This record gives sequence, C-alpha cells and structure tokens, in this order.
Amino acid sequence: MRFDGYDFKDYLVKAIMDLHFKNFSTIQKEVFNNLSSSRNIIAKSKTGSGKTHAFLLPIFNSLDEKRNEVQALIVSPTTELAIQTYKVASHLASFSSYEINIKVYTGGTDREKEIQYLENRQPQIVIATPGKLKDLAIDTNALKLYTASYYIIDEVDMTLASGFDEEMDQITEIMKSARMMFFSATINESIMPFIKKYMTNNKVIDIKEDNDLQIEHFWIPIKHKTRDERLLELINIINPYLCIIFCNKKETVLQVSQMLQQNKIPCTAIHGNLEKRARVRVLKEIESLKYQYIVASDLASRGIDIDGVSHIINYDIPRDFEFYLHRSGRTGRMNYSGIVYSFYDELDNAYLNNLAAKGIKPIYKDIKNGEIVDAKERESRKNRERPINDKIRQAIKYVPKSDKVKPGYKKKRQEKIKKITKKIYQEEARKKYYNRKNG
Repeated sequence: MRFDGYDFKDYLVKAIMDLHFKNFSTIQKEVFNNLSSSRNIIAKSKTGSGKTHAFLLPIFNSLDEKRNEVQALIVSPTTELAIQTYKVASHLASFSSYEINIKVYTGGTDREKEIQYLENRQPQIVIATPGKLKDLAIDTNALKLYTASYYIIDEVDMTLASGFDEEMDQITEIMKSARMMFFSATINESIMPFIKKYMTNNKVIDIKEDNDLQIEHFWIPIKHKTRDERLLELINIINPYLCIIFCNKKETVLQVSQMLQQNKIPCTAIHGNLEKRARVRVLKEIESLKYQYIVASDLASRGIDIDGVSHIINYDIPRDFEFYLHRSGRTGRMNYSGIVYSFYDELDNAYLNNLAAKGIKPIYKDIKNGEIVDAKERESRKNRERPINDKIRQAIKYVPKSDKVKPGYKKKRQEKIKKITKKIYQEEARKKYYNRKNG
C-alpha cells in the first residue's frame, strides 16, 4: 500500500493514517529516498521534525514478523527517550495482525527477570540505553544482537557524550554488519572520530530548515528587575497551552518551581537528579495536563519528548549555543508554531551576536504596564557593544562565578562587575589625561 508516494505494509499505512499524517516530513522523505542504497545514514534534523518515525517505519517495513530473533537495535541516551520510542513503536505494532515482540531495556529494572526471559526468547526490536545494553549484550551475552539488520543510535551526540564511549564501541563492534542509521539535531565535531571509525560508507542528510517559519524568538531585558520578577510579569501576560521554563542548574530549577508554587502557579520540576519512579509520575501528570508550566534543566531539552509545548521561557540563557537550539526545538514541532522568550542582560551581547550569526532572528521586546511591547532595535546596543564588552571582559576576570548560588547572587555579581567596569573606564580616562598632560 502506498502513502505519500512510498510503499509500506498495509498495517503501517493504517497506523500512519491513525496518526493523522497528511504527508511525510522532509527528514522522513530523505531517509526513505536513501533506503535503496547500501550506504549507512547520518541524519541531522531539528528536534520535532519526525526523526523517530523516519527510522521506525523502515524497521517495521523490513521486519519478518514470524522470525523470533533480534532484527533491530535502537540505542537511546536516556530512559525517558527510550520509553517514548517504545510507545511510538508499540503504536505501529498494534496495527499488525502478527504479534511483534518489542522490548525496552533501561536502568532500574529487574535484571534477573530480564536475563531469565532472554534465555527463552529474544525480542524482535530492542530499544535500550547504553549501560543496560552493555550489561545484557556484552557482560552476560543474554541479548543476541548479532542477528540484527538495523542499528539505530538516536540523539547520537548526546549518547556518545553520556560517558559510555567504551560501551558504545563494544556494542557497535557487534553491529558492524547491520545497516547503521545515526540521528541527531546536531552533529558535533567530537563525535566524528566515532562516525569515521564505524561508518566509512555513509550518506549525510542535513536538513536545514528555517526555524523562524515556525518559532518566534522574543528577547526581554532584565534591566533593574530580578529574573523572578520578570518571570512573574511574563506569566501574568501569556496563557500557554504548555510552557517549559529552562534553567541552567538543578538548584535554580528547584528555586524557580518553589517560587511559582508560592505564587499559586501550577507547575512541576524536571531535572537530572529525579529518581526514575518520580520522573515517570511527573511525565504522566504532564501528559494529563495537570500543569501548565514545567520548570526544567537541559535534560528535558534532549531526553524527553513532551507534546503540546506552545511556549519556551529561557529563565537562564544556556552557555552552549547548541542547547539554545535544543530548548527551542521543544516547541514549533511538526508544523505547529511556537514562541521562545529569553531573558537577557547587558553581559549577553556576544551571545546575541552568535544567535544572529547562526540564523536566529531575535525580536526585542519589553514588559511595560502589564503588556509585552516592542523594544528599541538592538542597533543602538550594537554600536556601543565593542568598547563595553572589552571593559566588561576585563571586569569579569575579577568576579569569578561561585558554585554556591545564594538568593540575589546574580544581581550582586552584576553590580560588582559594573563597579569594576566603571573603575576600568576611570583608570583609562586618567591615563589618557596624564598622557595628554605630559605630552
């Protein structure tokens, strides 16, 4: 049966129709177009562009439902992403008249029970995190991967950066004869040695879509207010379907979520130190729309797929520009529009320049009298940026960041930087005066 010009098994087309797909996304079409080739695939496309179905549909289309052995391995960097991939795969399988055995293996599960099961039966599709995969496939040899014809690494840069380099080497060595497909929103230089080692015959698919067609980037100055004050002002204006508020540190996530709860704003917190049981509970509550706001660390920007996010708020600007893209990618997914609000101060000029260089076009806004209003264009800041930045850069060296962040820490640090910057200007002025005076 055909859908959007491609041939798939009848039950897969029924599953696709049930998802209300009108047509395939760009990344999906590019992957399908390259399946006839024997080359491995490295696919780069923004978050929310449909990468999961881009690799699951080919796996199911080539699956021998009667053969009870591992036919595809999908590696996920986090438990949350593995579970979400499992849900998507289970939906496709539910339309098949044959039982399709899909297993998800992550940390914190009953290891002995899993090994006992594998001694009697092998799953057809395996979705797993690297550490668990090494335990079952390498250490105990209970999971037989060598029969697989598809090897997928989802969010490959995050997977390889998670500290499982040795494990991924051992797993990939087993999977060398399988069709490899590595997917990510970004392909960093740090992962190229791994790709060159195992994917000598590859096809790179790089989907460069214009984020600004779907996502608007609004930047709001902190000015003389605290970030908490700005956040409350913004929340009192917008009415999102679902909003993620991103913070750079777990401590900030906890502080912001507590502040919002004290102001009777329904929210929950997601960060890297949440126990597995708590994460599962929170995600179920989010799916049931119990909360309108989620305060999160960058774990949620990569490892968790949350549907219906209409707004993103960057309480803190992420230090790594790539994380800005990942955060933004949680909204504006699959042809829906989204809005990203970011708070900034005078120290962020270089960061804003980098955004412009990367093709992101921020719109400058301000909050006045309970309304979001247009701010002055950044041209005036741009003109004075270089001399200010030079002095600020010198001043920052004298005010190092502290690991222990107390309330009001950022504001106090910025005030110190301003004072030192002022002294640097004064000292420079004195030197110029002295030089003129002494010829």
